[in-house]
Amino acid sequence: MGSPGKSLKISIIGAGSAVWSTRILVDIMLKKNLQGAKVYLMDVDEDRLKLVYFFAKRYVSEIHADVEFHATTDRIEAIRDSDFVINSAMAKGHRYYEMMREATERKGYYRGINSVEWNMVSDYHTIWGYYQFKLAVSIARDIEEYAPDAWLINVANPVFELTTLLSRITKVKNIGICHGHMEFWNIVKELRLDPSKVEAEMSGFNHVIWLTRFKHDDLDGYELIDKWIKEDAEKYWKKWWATTSNPFDIQLSPVAVDMYLKYGMFPIGDTVRGGTWKYHWNLETKKKWYGPYGGPDSEVGWALYTTYLAYQMEMIKDFVQAESAPLTMLIPPKPSGEQVIDIVESIAADVPRRYQVNILNNGLIPGIPDNVAVEVPAVIDGEGVKRINVTPPNNRVLKHVLLLRMMRMEWALHAFLEPSRDALLEWLMYDVRTRSVSQAEEAIDAMLKLPGNEEMAEVFK
Repeated sequence: MGSPGKSLKISIIGAGSAVWSTRILVDIMLKKNLQGAKVYLMDVDEDRLKLVYFFAKRYVSEIHADVEFHATTDRIEAIRDSDFVINSAMAKGHRYYEMMREATERKGYYRGINSVEWNMVSDYHTIWGYYQFKLAVSIARDIEEYAPDAWLINVANPVFELTTLLSRITKVKNIGICHGHMEFWNIVKELRLDPSKVEAEMSGFNHVIWLTRFKHDDLDGYELIDKWIKEDAEKYWKKWWATTSNPFDIQLSPVAVDMYLKYGMFPIGDTVRGGTWKYHWNLETKKKWYGPYGGPDSEVGWALYTTYLAYQMEMIKDFVQAESAPLTMLIPPKPSGEQVIDIVESIAADVPRRYQVNILNNGLIPGIPDNVAVEVPAVIDGEGVKRINVTPPNNRVLKHVLLLRMMRMEWALHAFLEPSRDALLEWLMYDVRTRSVSQAEEAIDAMLKLPGNEEMAEVFK
């Protein structure tokens, strides 16, 4: 593969996701080991692509970095001879999936038929993610043909399903990553612990990870959590409810503590957004557990989030168009905290680091098949991903959470690989919201008849 410097080629598929990609591009520019790299920005939305390209060209000149940027709507051009392909693309975009949600909500499925136990995250599309699955597979096939030695780093949801699928049916070197595990440090902050003295492990599936090991200066971190729950949680929640302005501020919410008490391990990051219908039955229920907005995946919280994304996009546009305003005022030249470019550097420059990644299980978590992707810590260096022994989730988490979530993943992959209307109907027959077969049939019809779903309707007929 390419070495650091002039020979390195990095392609970003879905680069028009400006709120995310601009920060990733800054990470590339700041890396000394990545100077001289050629970065290909690819998106099908030309306006968004131009915005990100102009941002990159201006920012690189402002900080005097040696990184070369190219913009293209041709995916093969972007991928050809790449060393790294970063996929962040969402097929058809957020609005398309909101149409799917609205159509099936009208048939009695609150938050849409894709919202099910342990997968309430609003942009984590599985059973209705036909186009997203198809896009990811086509990207992997292009890599097999035009850049067979490249690493595919997938940040596009659903990471669990896509990592499993691509690892099973393609030959690409595939890593799935997500930043949700970083929410653990909010626990460390609230407990007033010294981060340098913390040892922790998290494992499970993407968006379903649990704190399997937690020590602070040789003390049992779980004893500190128990003490906080007993002495400080109620005071924290009272202040949190009155002052929080962020629907994603839920790592220490009542739902997280309830999950811990029920399953015996603390849920981390997006895991807190999941759970069973106990926490999600309606907006009133969500507010009880997730605070004044009902969490990020309620109709209130998700609307706030998408509005915020639109606001951030407009701010980026304004800064890029106002050429007199330095872009470093918008995004300061410091690391974003995301893993993706650190991983690129670790492989390209042989810089060993420990990461939280999604890879095939292959025995890491007992009770999970080898060909299912798990999210675990691993060491990455110039030789790639080096598996390490991990502390697995307890038996209750395995049997009451992970195995249930794994079967939903398998059903979604089956529906994509062997699509049929029966696959969608069976999905709904297990749904607690389904009152009759006719209700489920009507929801499927409403979804498949949406504009843009003509191909999906044909394959699921």
